[in-house]
Amino acid sequence: MLPEWVQLVPPWLLAGVAMGAAAVVLVAGIFVVGGRLFPSPPMDRGPRVDGTDRRRGEIRTYLDSIGERYVEDAAVHDDTVAFYLPDHEVAITFDPQAYFRIERAGTAAVLCEHEMPGHQLGRRLPFETPRRDENGVTSSTRIGTAFARLGLPPTAGADEVKRAYRRQVKNVHPDHGGDSESFKRLQDAYATAREHAD
Repeated sequence: MLPEWVQLVPPWLLAGVAMGAAAVVLVAGIFVVGGRLFPSPPMDRGPRVDGTDRRRGEIRTYLDSIGERYVEDAAVHDDTVAFYLPDHEVAITFDPQAYFRIERAGTAAVLCEHEMPGHQLGRRLPFETPRRDENGVTSSTRIGTAFARLGLPPTAGADEVKRAYRRQVKNVHPDHGGDSESFKRLQDAYATAREHAD
């Protein structure tokens, strides 16, 4: 005989609980069988790059790309900094306390936050760095390439740039037998050279 409290529970509720339990067992069984028939590939437990290592790599890449000499893990005023730039006497650190101690000691310091991409470092350095576009090309290289595309020296004036563009556009314009890619490159070169012409 069932206990008295079970007799008070409506039969539809007991049937729902029983069907729910059966559904849970069925779904669990499907997952167990599926896991055995179609096992997941093993996870790569190789070395992981955490945020600090990634940021160090980005900064290293940036400093290499602008040709700046650096020393990693250098001692500056009793603090160890991530990078030290000996040519400009600048310390780069991730530690805010070290940043303030180094600044108070009279050495230029740059604090890199956790979310700062390495290529943004140039904006914080206390000296002029080559500007880089999204493709990693320095601004001076892009300007030189633009003038060279027009067949001019980088010291050419605005009128010379305009004349060179007009001469070359006749050869590369799609309406005159040229192709659209060459025309686009010429237009880009003209815009850059015109902006930086003497």
